[in-house]
Order: sequence, then C-alpha cells, then structure tokens
Amino acid sequence: MTSSADSENDLSWLRGTRVLVAGGRVSGQATIEPLVALGAVVTVADSTLDFAERCAELGADMVTTTSIEDAPDSITDYGLVVTSPGFRPDAPILAAAAGHGIPIWGDVEFSWRVDHSGHFGSPRKWLVVTGTNGKTTTTSMLASILDAAGVVGRACGNIGLPILDALAETSPRVEYLAVELSSFQLHWAPSVRPDAGVVLNVAEDHLDWHGGMSAYAEAKSRALSGKVAVVGLDDAIASELGTRATADKVTGFRLGEPGEGELGVDGGYLVDNAFGDHVRLAEAASIDPAGPAGVMDALAAAALARALGFDAGVVERGLAAHKVGPHRGALVGRVGSVVYIDDSKATNPHAARPSILAHDRVVWVAGGLLKGASVDQLVSEVGPRLSGAVLLGRDAGVIEDALARHAPDVPVVHVMSGDDAVVSENSSNSTLTIRLPPGADADAVMAAVVVEAADLASPGDAVVLAPAAASLDMFVSYGHRGDSFAAAVAALPDPYTDSPGEAGNLR
Repeated sequence: MTSSADSENDLSWLRGTRVLVAGGRVSGQATIEPLVALGAVVTVADSTLDFAERCAELGADMVTTTSIEDAPDSITDYGLVVTSPGFRPDAPILAAAAGHGIPIWGDVEFSWRVDHSGHFGSPRKWLVVTGTNGKTTTTSMLASILDAAGVVGRACGNIGLPILDALAETSPRVEYLAVELSSFQLHWAPSVRPDAGVVLNVAEDHLDWHGGMSAYAEAKSRALSGKVAVVGLDDAIASELGTRATADKVTGFRLGEPGEGELGVDGGYLVDNAFGDHVRLAEAASIDPAGPAGVMDALAAAALARALGFDAGVVERGLAAHKVGPHRGALVGRVGSVVYIDDSKATNPHAARPSILAHDRVVWVAGGLLKGASVDQLVSEVGPRLSGAVLLGRDAGVIEDALARHAPDVPVVHVMSGDDAVVSENSSNSTLTIRLPPGADADAVMAAVVVEAADLASPGDAVVLAPAAASLDMFVSYGHRGDSFAAAVAALPDPYTDSPGEAGNLR
C-alpha cells in the first residue's frame, strides 16, 4: 500500500504537465532544469523579459506577468505554479491560480519534494533556520560546524545559494543542508519537515506582505514541524510557538543558565543541557560576532548540530572558525576616537536594537522601507544613548516623528534628494532637513549622510548604520547600502581624517 508521504513525493505526474514559474530571477531560474528533467513543460513569467535568454538556455519559454494578468483564464493552461518568494499571496497571477484550484508551490516546497522524490538520490538532512533577525549569522555558524565535523554541507536558501543548486552538487554529494528560510519562503512551503529547525525570534517585519503579525508568526512556525524544534526562549513569541510545535522533540536556548532540556550560558560558557548533561560547548567570550546577539545565534546553531548528534568538540571548533560576515556590525572606519559601524543587515527595528545598544554613545544612521513595522519602542529604548540621528530613505519621516515623541532632545538631520538644494530647520523637534540637488543618487545621499553624522559625532562616539528598514527604496541591496556607507566613511575629508580617504584604514 502506498503511503500518503510516498504519493506526495511522487513527481511522475509532472511529465507532460505545463508548469508556470512565477519569477525569472535566481530562485525561479533554479527550478527550471529540475522541472524540465522531470518532464514538465516550463513557462516563466516575470515583470520583464530581461531573463528570457537565460531561461531559454535552461529549457523554458518566458512571458510577462502582465500577459497572464490581462488574460486570467489563461492560468488554466497550467497544472502547477511554482512561485518565487517575492510574490505575495494576493498577487494577481497567484490569485488567479488559487481561484481555479491550481496548486501553488514555492521554490522551497518544490526543492523539498524533489529531494524526497529520489531525483537526486536519498534525501538530505535539512537543518532549517528562521527568525526575524540573526538568520544569516546562525546559518553561517551552522555551516562552519558542519565543516568542522568533516561532513559535506552547504549553507543555502535565503542566504544566497538556491537549495536546488545545492542538491545538484555531486562532487562531492551534499549530505547536510543548512537552510536559511524567510517567512515568505516558509509561507509557500507547507510540506517541509526538517530534521531540526529553529525559530530564533519573532518581531514586527514584513507585515505588509503577510497582512499582520499572526500570519507572519504562523509562517515562521513551519520551521518547528519536523523531528526537533528549537526556539529562542528569551523571545516571547518564539517561546510561545515552541509550546505549539508539532516536532517530536522541542527544546530552546536562553542567555541565562539553562534549565533541564535547554541550552544556555553558565560560568562564561555555552552549555548544552538538552542533548547532554550540562555539556560545555564553547567560551561565550570567543564567539564572533561578540555580544548577546552573537551568543544567541551560536546557541541556536549549536542546538541544531547537537540535535543531529555532533559532539561538543565539533561545535567548539566550528564556532571558533566562524567569522562575522560583511554588513553585520562590521567596523569600517575609525577617525580619532570615533568608530564607524556598518550593520546594514539590520533591516528592521528588532535587528537595529542590539547594534545600537552595543555602544555607549551613538550617532544613528537610519531609514529606508519600514514595511509596516513600528519604531516607537526602539526609539524609546535607545534614545538615551543617541548623540544624534541622521535619516534617509522613504520612511525617514516615520523615524523622525518617533524621535520627536520619545527623544526630543536628540539632534536630527534628514537628508533628502529633491528639486532644490535647501536647508531648513524645524524648531519643534530640532530636525535639520538637507535637500540635495536634482539627480543625486543613493551614493550621493549616503555621502552627505556620513558627513552630517561626522559633524554630530563627539570623541568616543560610534556612528552606526543600523537602518531599521529595508534598502530597496534607494539601493540595490542592503550590501550596496553598506558598501556605500563604507565608501563615504573612507572618503571623509579633513577635518574628520588626517587626510582624505584614510578613514577606511583601521589605524
């Protein structure tokens, strides 16, 4: 008798089936070859035809999403839609598919089913990492632990490498997947049952996409539906999700001393009291990045590794080998006693908090797309540490208003691009507005921001780029935003540096 799991993983029905891939960029392109290999007839839909040549090379036709939106009944030509994570559930192309009862899989859902279909051999071990903040650092730490164990593993998913590309590697064959998943990806991946999964934390983010906090948290909870579920116990929402997890074993981690069945910190060491009896894993002071957030990420990575049976020595070596990536609290310049910190990856208020609190006095560089998140709680908490704030981006005004309410004595500069070069002052909240000339691009705005931040900084301050918002209103990516910040710091003229361009030298 065939089990439901077996029938779910049988993809033979795709042979001859017309499949529509929504999104022609990296994740969409990664689905084409496996679909074609499974016998599907593939069409890719995107807002432009810029990727048509590449899609054709991979074996797919390409159309614009508009052509399908203009003829919604044409969706019935397809037996499956595989969507990239950027498409919201209410996107017209997906709404049309759902309205006609056509199944919709995300690229992660498809990856899971392909892995368990036997197309690439026996299934891999899936270790899933999600949360509002810390996903990339935790996934990188986990990949470092897998390297230390001498097994073949890959960090993949939202961290950059498509899961399907990792599955296709054969020399050597990848056996362990350290999978970073966003809430978007989890929303479209209901079948994923990881060998171990962690929800690090849950704070307001992407509420515009999900339609509210409840749906956002529910998407995150799908990481807890496998064999072992791990949650951040110091986070109220993540901890509560643990009480509802359907995994065979549920554990958690905290910054304090671990209780029975938990991981935590005791006597300056990361300690495992869940998969061992108070087993020391690593010195807390050795973790990179330093500070509470880095220790929490290390505990999460250690929990996933320990869940699969890796010993304490492997965890210690893996964490020791891990070094923080760019744009995650990186020191990019020092001018006298003022340091410049790039935490462009802090794309929401929850992520910006530890970056600011890591320093006694801060000139805060913030702004971008808030995605519906509130900044009031963050501003209220960090306000006493602020020497000043320099704002940019579409939602800078929202942050400016929060500063006026909760930190009215903090000097604020709002740098804008616009029609005229104008400087004005709002006496009600001490905001200086600087409007750059027409045609000023994102890098020019950032250069002006850094000069204003340098003006506000006093000896001993940290100028911290922790935007609390996404970057895509102005920049290509958060990486571009961070690089732009670092370049502007390096280009600071006298009197900020001994000579122009030396700020980037960490002397």
